[in-house]
Amino acid sequence: MKIQDYYEIDKSTLFLRRLEDSGVESVVREIIQDVAANGDAALLQYAKKFDRAELTALEVTQAELDDALLSISAELLDAMQTAAENIRAFHSMQLREGFRLERPNGVYMGQKITPIEKVGLYIPGGTASYPSTVFMNAIPAKLAGCSLVVMVSPPNVSGNIAAPILAAAKLAGVDRVFKAGGAQAIAALSYGTESVPKVDKIVGPGNAYVAEAKRQVFGRVAIDMIAGPSEILVVADETATPAFVAADLLSQAEHDALSSAVLITSSRTLAERVSAEVERQLRALPREAIARASIENNGKIIVVDDLLCAIDLSNDLAPEHLELCVREPERYLAYVKNAGSVFLGNDCPESLGDYLAGPNHTLPTSGTARFSSPLGVDDFVKKTQYTYFSREALAELADKIAVFARAEGLEAHARAALIRGTEADA
Repeated sequence: MKIQDYYEIDKSTLFLRRLEDSGVESVVREIIQDVAANGDAALLQYAKKFDRAELTALEVTQAELDDALLSISAELLDAMQTAAENIRAFHSMQLREGFRLERPNGVYMGQKITPIEKVGLYIPGGTASYPSTVFMNAIPAKLAGCSLVVMVSPPNVSGNIAAPILAAAKLAGVDRVFKAGGAQAIAALSYGTESVPKVDKIVGPGNAYVAEAKRQVFGRVAIDMIAGPSEILVVADETATPAFVAADLLSQAEHDALSSAVLITSSRTLAERVSAEVERQLRALPREAIARASIENNGKIIVVDDLLCAIDLSNDLAPEHLELCVREPERYLAYVKNAGSVFLGNDCPESLGDYLAGPNHTLPTSGTARFSSPLGVDDFVKKTQYTYFSREALAELADKIAVFARAEGLEAHARAALIRGTEADA
């Protein structure tokens, strides 16, 4: 990995931001229109075209879910159960109730929390299998109280969804599962088909076509976020272990050639040793070609004067994953303003968060951690306000309401308040 001093870098090139691809946009638009018009027939056609799967039915049966759970290894089942338990424990802490504010004269107002009724989960599949993503999306939805949790995932060439994904769906309590992927699955969840129910919100990661489809259907349904390529930023001092840091950088680089892996350190010695370790470890990776492309195109090591400078740069970048591989990491956590998920210390790799720790791994990318948050229970609820005023209480404020309304040129607003006071008795 190339080592640069802070003063040499162009911050705009450190993380890959949103890709502009008009070709993807037009293809996705056509797919959405097709599914909206032709429903299941379009989904079956796209399964054959894109997944090379000849399907006779779209929905996964309960028997298939049960068989998948029985087919996975005892070791994987144990890991899944541990993950589900930890994810459920963490997200249970996010549950909250509404509130009610009591005022004089019998006035009260408040906010109620209501689950979103129907949610759709997109889970990548086909050549890859991500059961962890099922847990991260489904468990918060079930905790929130969503009445229908629908999962879509692309089938393989045999017309099946990978057993670990189905097993995770069974363990997480997903209500219905469908064999559909890509932009067509997002369209099905947005418009509904003969088989796939229309939902109110769609969550979950996907490729460029899935991300573009979510962007296009936003407004018809809600979405969680539009995810970009994965990112990791490691802030490290001289106490960090070079082999650990290199391994953590590569854990994200192996996702995709577009992924970004950046180290910011106050130690030039560490920078040099990590650069050598990355090259050594790369040669042993099964996904070396992907990871090497990521490192060569988007990997950076930056040497700064001190750790506060490193944190300032990190806040500018707002990374998806931030590791603080430093002495007294909790001290520096106080200075972190923009990050999706923070991992504290030399023994807390990002992969721990991907699977078993408990916090969510569906995170804001492409700098959006400046204004958005990890997926959680709040993404599956909505808030409704309510207000009660008695006639007497309204009369105390009616004149002031009218002043405001008339200042905005809205006479009917003013009269709606005044008519319940003196004018009602005239």
